[in-house]
Amino acid sequence: MSHEQRPGAGTAEAPSAVADTPLKRAITGKLLYLFILGDVLGAGIYALVGVLAGEVGGAVWLPLLVALLLALLTAASYAELVTKYPRAGGAAVFAQRAFGRPLVSFLVGFCMLAAGVTSVAGLALAFSGSYLSELVDVPPVPTALVFLAAVAALNARGIQDSLRANVVMTIIELSGLVLVVVLAGVVLGRGDGAPSRVLEIDGSGSAAGAVLGAAVIAFYSFVGFETSANVAEEAIDPSRNYPRALFGGLLTAGVVYVAVGLAVSVAVPTQTLVQSSGPLLEVVRVADVGLPGWVFALIALVAVANGALLTAIMCSRLTYGMSVERLLPAVLSRVLPGRRTPWVAIVVTTVIAMLLVLTGDLETLAATVVLLLLFVFIATNVSVLVLRRDRVEHRHFRAPAVVPVLGVLSCVALLTQQEAGVWLRGAAMLVLGVVLYALSRWSVRRQGTAAAR
Repeated sequence: MSHEQRPGAGTAEAPSAVADTPLKRAITGKLLYLFILGDVLGAGIYALVGVLAGEVGGAVWLPLLVALLLALLTAASYAELVTKYPRAGGAAVFAQRAFGRPLVSFLVGFCMLAAGVTSVAGLALAFSGSYLSELVDVPPVPTALVFLAAVAALNARGIQDSLRANVVMTIIELSGLVLVVVLAGVVLGRGDGAPSRVLEIDGSGSAAGAVLGAAVIAFYSFVGFETSANVAEEAIDPSRNYPRALFGGLLTAGVVYVAVGLAVSVAVPTQTLVQSSGPLLEVVRVADVGLPGWVFALIALVAVANGALLTAIMCSRLTYGMSVERLLPAVLSRVLPGRRTPWVAIVVTTVIAMLLVLTGDLETLAATVVLLLLFVFIATNVSVLVLRRDRVEHRHFRAPAVVPVLGVLSCVALLTQQEAGVWLRGAAMLVLGVVLYALSRWSVRRQGTAAAR
């Protein structure tokens, strides 16, 4: 993997040159790294381990490792396209450049928006649910709505303030996962652990089938890196900083996940993990070092809040980018004076998330969103190959041609694991996307006709 530059554009050491933007370039390489790390770590790992144990047995770490390798393939495609076209909008903008068809670009962006807004709503409900009830007794739905309003306010305040908050929350949630590894070491040190469990693979079929089935679930713990594409327009020197932050964040999360997978298998019996809704808390209980259970509930709340903030940032920037590309109404590209944040996009995406919270039925939609995200990843990997003939004036990351091909194949393999009902719901959402696209195009044509009079 390398950086390339258009011939005649200067020396190989020439700095990245990208066009100016109405958004404020305030994200340093370190902040971008923490943004990606915080988004990938998220809240999933706190509940995911038990599900993985049910799929694969004691070797929880193995599907996490496989999922990391699959995620890195598509991440390489994002690294090339983001550094080549550092604009808010992410996969939707890449699809528009590659295929030149607004409908395709709109549907890619629509899939990302559906995933993002639903995730924010789900995280709001998670924040106001069982984790918070460990600390205070409050009504879930009103609390979730207040939580969403607070996230929107921090988002609108500015990307720097949002990412400063992300730094603190990422450190806390990372510390919680490291604590799990340390406590497992305590259990192992006093002779109570069972290291042999980390090699046990249990499944109804072959070992390879069990690992692949679990890797599908584990893969979802790594999605989140794609949201960083939507803040590229606010990153400082993205051609240099983005690939380092992206791969650094994913690899750090992968190492932590594998370490946690090994730790829980050593410390806690597999069946206990499967039956627990808080598998990492089981390590705390087994270690029995006097750490209160509410401490982990607090750490989980921080992880949930961090994931909600970062995903909300992605949703607003994606909406802004699609508006700039005339795929959504122009009003969504309005920027708050002084703060230079896309305030209309923030308000609209927050209101939609609030409506989803009020429905209370997010589980089915979330499963469908996962399916749609895989189509987004396929579109991004194909876009890399199509856009190879498009040269730009500034240096950018370049992945070997085989990497996006492998990225497409990995996404297809994961798609084959989805149930028929999820496919039907995905098709229904795509139909909804087509309807929204038609309405958007009708609005644009109507505005053009009115201007011509």
